[in-house]
Amino acid sequence: MKKLLGTLLLLVAINPLGFSQVQSNLELLDIFNMEFVSDPQISPDGSKIIYVRNFKDVMTDRNLSNLWIVNFDGSNNRPLTTGNHNDFSPKWSHDGKKIVFKSNMADEKMKLYLMWLDTKETMALTNTPQSPGQVSWSYDDNYVAFNMFVPAEEKSIIKLPAKPEGAKWNAPPKYIDKINYRGDGQGYLKGGNMQLFTLPISGGTPKQLTFSEFDHGGPAWAKDNAHLYFSANFHKEEEFEPADSEIYQISVNSGEIKELTSRYGPDANPVLSPDGTKIAYLGYDDRYQGYQLTQLYVMNADGSNSQLISKDFDRDVEDMVWNSKGTGLNFIYTDKGMGKLASINLSGKVDDITDGLGGLSLGRPYNAASFSASDNNKFAYTVGDTSHPSDLGVSDTKGSKRLTALNDDLFSFRKLGKVEEIWWESSYDQRKIQGWVVTPPDFDSSKKYPMILEIHGGPFTSYGSVYSAEIQAYAAAGYVVLYSNPRGSTSYGQEFGNLIHHDYPNHDYEDLMSGVDAVLAKGFVDKDNLFVTGGSGGGVLTAWIVGKTDRFKAAVVAKPVINWYSFVLYADGIQFFSKYWFGKKPWEDPENYMRRSPLTYVGNVTTPTMLLTGEEDYRTPIAESEQFYAALKLQNVETAMVRIPNSGHGIANKPSNLIAKIASVLAWFEEYKDKE
Repeated sequence: MKKLLGTLLLLVAINPLGFSQVQSNLELLDIFNMEFVSDPQISPDGSKIIYVRNFKDVMTDRNLSNLWIVNFDGSNNRPLTTGNHNDFSPKWSHDGKKIVFKSNMADEKMKLYLMWLDTKETMALTNTPQSPGQVSWSYDDNYVAFNMFVPAEEKSIIKLPAKPEGAKWNAPPKYIDKINYRGDGQGYLKGGNMQLFTLPISGGTPKQLTFSEFDHGGPAWAKDNAHLYFSANFHKEEEFEPADSEIYQISVNSGEIKELTSRYGPDANPVLSPDGTKIAYLGYDDRYQGYQLTQLYVMNADGSNSQLISKDFDRDVEDMVWNSKGTGLNFIYTDKGMGKLASINLSGKVDDITDGLGGLSLGRPYNAASFSASDNNKFAYTVGDTSHPSDLGVSDTKGSKRLTALNDDLFSFRKLGKVEEIWWESSYDQRKIQGWVVTPPDFDSSKKYPMILEIHGGPFTSYGSVYSAEIQAYAAAGYVVLYSNPRGSTSYGQEFGNLIHHDYPNHDYEDLMSGVDAVLAKGFVDKDNLFVTGGSGGGVLTAWIVGKTDRFKAAVVAKPVINWYSFVLYADGIQFFSKYWFGKKPWEDPENYMRRSPLTYVGNVTTPTMLLTGEEDYRTPIAESEQFYAALKLQNVETAMVRIPNSGHGIANKPSNLIAKIASVLAWFEEYKDKE
């Protein structure tokens, strides 16, 4: 007994966690234990980084966040804030001595806070009914500016008689006369607009600068501390031309507004050069294409001499900051599913700085990243790959490195599926298509595994070499998973993205089927145990696939569009889809709408098909799923419908909803999988 006890004590000494290090596959509850870094903000002198550490609470089903600070070399990593609430959007003052950030630490009201970093003393700057939006420091560090929603009374032509005292009537009718009356994740929209405000850092009452019936984008200060730059769409036809914003200048004292840009198309995200003489901004000439590159422009601060800087760069400029000398900008972009940080000079020459940016999409493997730069050209960014969600990365002239490993504790006793990049040629036109194959933990290539084809949404987005809790959960359940970027995906250039312009879904089907064939050719997938699923645009393609082939044993169609005719008339943003994705209104071209609708091919479906959508989804409303469910029932096809309560289009926005989605998909596939 003493010898055994000594051996046990020795093992514990070598491994302080004892026997908990025995590895097993991921479990769905592990999603509550996954953390990730977002919004890293490097100090002006490059010595420190404040970042948002995101975590979850299994008891309240909430996504929570605190602020942490770390030295650039990775030392002295510690929390700035603590507690089960949300602290986020940190912004350094120009002198590097203070930050502002948003938090609901005091109560459920989201406020703007100021923190002095030498003492960590914190005070609330605002106590407004609405939460401040995007925040910017004045250059003298005495003021902040922000945009914030200001409610307005909804006008109604309906006049009801006064009810008798004590009478209990229903709530009055809602009178709606705006083209945009509801939004996904927002519900039915209240009257009002995003307006601009300034506030001294001593706190008090914010000063409202704008009062128009239009939304104002986040402000950026001018060097004189007397003006702000912002973007807005003030055009008379704003409701029907949603992508025609301009850059404006406003006087903080008088409220006088000057228009700086005037071309047709979106102009947004103004960023002032270090000397205050130029403004960089993002946008494009709107040609009503489904996919249009977001490009980088530079103009003089008075709006003159606008130049397209990134005209020879065939990728989206996703975010940018000026370099310290004002001779160019640093920016992030995605190339073939890989997030990259790069520099561009004013002549348009691009040089990569580092790659591996990403990891902000915990549920599915979407490319998403953020970064910031110091005054001496040091960088902080979110770094992620297929083995972990986003951590904190840094880069300078000496190289790049990862500073945090937030999930090493979890992954020390959980096994992940291996992810391998794969390319193939589409059977339609031999274009090269990129994808990733994920094999289950303890994979044995001599065995035959069931396979899930998982399809991304958008359709103008991209998957990449990043971590996905959903994909890893499927692999942990014993499935090989294929995810890919068929034609129409971003990060491969404008021509590739627009291969589905006014032609979606169509030949992306051949891209996907060729990918399935490429994985089958590897020899470890059971061709009689194929499954398919996807959400949003991936739901469209999943419904399209089961109307074209019966090669899949079962399908889960998540938050889809089934009938384009109905979709463009009641999705949020109805003025967008018919104009950009079809070119004509439904009654002007009904044949094209129905040709591209999965509902048209429901008579071909024999595959057992589940529908899954959030009950409060206003992007692809649940009535789309209900139509397909009813049609499949009428066709006597095995089907079921899963409705996620209290969920909009972003099902993964709540941890338990993401778990519910994964569990539903796996339960349906297990019903139809050939048992060993």
